[in-house]
Amino acid sequence: MSLTPEQNSVAAELQQLMLRTESVEIFLEGFAVHAAELFSTEAEVLAGVTLLHNKQGTTVASSSEAARALDEVQYGFGDGPCMRAARTGRTIRVEDVRTDPRWPDYAEVIRDLGYYSILGVPLILGNDGGAGLNLYARDPGHFTPHLVQAAETFAAEAATTLQVAVQIARHRSTVDHLRAAMETRTTIDLAVGIVMAQNQCSQEEAFGILRGASSNRNVKLRDLAERVVQSVTSQAVKTHFVE
Repeated sequence: MSLTPEQNSVAAELQQLMLRTESVEIFLEGFAVHAAELFSTEAEVLAGVTLLHNKQGTTVASSSEAARALDEVQYGFGDGPCMRAARTGRTIRVEDVRTDPRWPDYAEVIRDLGYYSILGVPLILGNDGGAGLNLYARDPGHFTPHLVQAAETFAAEAATTLQVAVQIARHRSTVDHLRAAMETRTTIDLAVGIVMAQNQCSQEEAFGILRGASSNRNVKLRDLAERVVQSVTSQAVKTHFVE
């Protein structure tokens, strides 16, 4: 794949990738692999995607386990080119870890692993936090000004698709939490109905009985409700959702 400022319609390619993948996690892994392949023009380049949360970095995707390991080295020191790029929103280039005065301890470990050239490119995700694309090469000076510009263009075009991926992940998380809450509510409602029938009492009184028993036994209300339901049926409680 040739490197041009248009990056061969990066956004369109990533959108197709997102449509083909079943989860955001798989999409992000595909994005990292795509980045590594794109910039491995003359020598192999490894890629990782760092996401900052509470000033701590975590790799949410990588082109290989080796790339993930290189990212983890940086997190161990709490700073480095890729984390700095994610925090500041500025591209950070290390032409040669042997001569770059920044992060000497980190550079020594990276050098021992056989990598000498590093590029950290910020991924602007709006209000979704800092993130960065991490690129590693064994050859000193691998990331020329042309490759740096190409990487920045790639990251800028990819940002919109990545924002959508992050929003989808959050939406799915919200839906999962909502489903869990509704399933809990279903179990409790069934238990309340059973207590009403057993004690010939109102719904409010039945709920009070359950809540009191939960407190006295130091058992979560849902767990107690499940026991009540299981006392009258062996079938699992299901909440039916209309897709």
